[in-house]
Amino acid sequence: MEILLANPRGFCAGVERAIEIVERALALHGAPIYVRHEIVHNKTVVEDLRAKGAVFVEELDEVPAGGIVIFSAHGVSKAVRADAGRRGLKVFDATCPLVTKVHREVSKMLEAGYEIVMIGHRGHPEAEGTMGQATLGMHLVEAVKDAAAVIGALRQRFPGIRGPKRDDICYATQNRQDAVKFMAPRCDVVIVVGSPNSSNSNRLREVAEHMGAKAYMVDRAADLQPEWLAGKRRVGVTAGASAPEVLVQEVIAALRALGAGAVVPLEGVVEKVVFTLPRGLAG
Repeated sequence: MEILLANPRGFCAGVERAIEIVERALALHGAPIYVRHEIVHNKTVVEDLRAKGAVFVEELDEVPAGGIVIFSAHGVSKAVRADAGRRGLKVFDATCPLVTKVHREVSKMLEAGYEIVMIGHRGHPEAEGTMGQATLGMHLVEAVKDAAAVIGALRQRFPGIRGPKRDDICYATQNRQDAVKFMAPRCDVVIVVGSPNSSNSNRLREVAEHMGAKAYMVDRAADLQPEWLAGKRRVGVTAGASAPEVLVQEVIAALRALGAGAVVPLEGVVEKVVFTLPRGLAG
């Protein structure tokens, strides 16, 4: 059995920045550092940061007055920012700059009198943060079939409707999906490394299936099932944007233990995006 390795895969610039923000805050200010929601959706990353002194909370009222809080890479609503200010919390914002860009675009369009239809998942922190840029004029559509119908109906009724700018689409999500589209047709089965609550990892699995490959998502190597690989000649491996490379290497080692041989890295886009750290942490 041969292993094909997707490129690019794993950490994106926004995830690397978010993790570094937590680590630098801990180094400069000491534990505890509070983080609203999981900094990124990966169990291993969260457990590692927790061991270093990060305390993950769901709401700001769990942070003591005057404490230091970090907003996760997914972004937050205006109400959460206002609440942090009222409570005198010191904030380091780990929101991915591409998410911040979308928030600014939404605010501009609302100010210009547009109603906003957002396609996303209710309850996901990124959707909540974007929807929370206003109390009125925001509408969430969740199901793919509903999205297609809604967009069609809106285009008919509102010929001047505006779609998202192309550069608002996350480069990392697009690149990882394109890499899977290239890899999956060459594979009998695709393994996606990512935690169950990682939206972009779930999409990678769906993309692989759409391309005709059997696809499974694993949090780490221990989740691999030997029956997935029985009789397979080629297995593809990729990772969501919040999954560290160490987990990919663990999966490759486990696949080798199950009989895999050569590892073939595939060609792909070379990502050179780097995001700066917030003021007070850059050094």
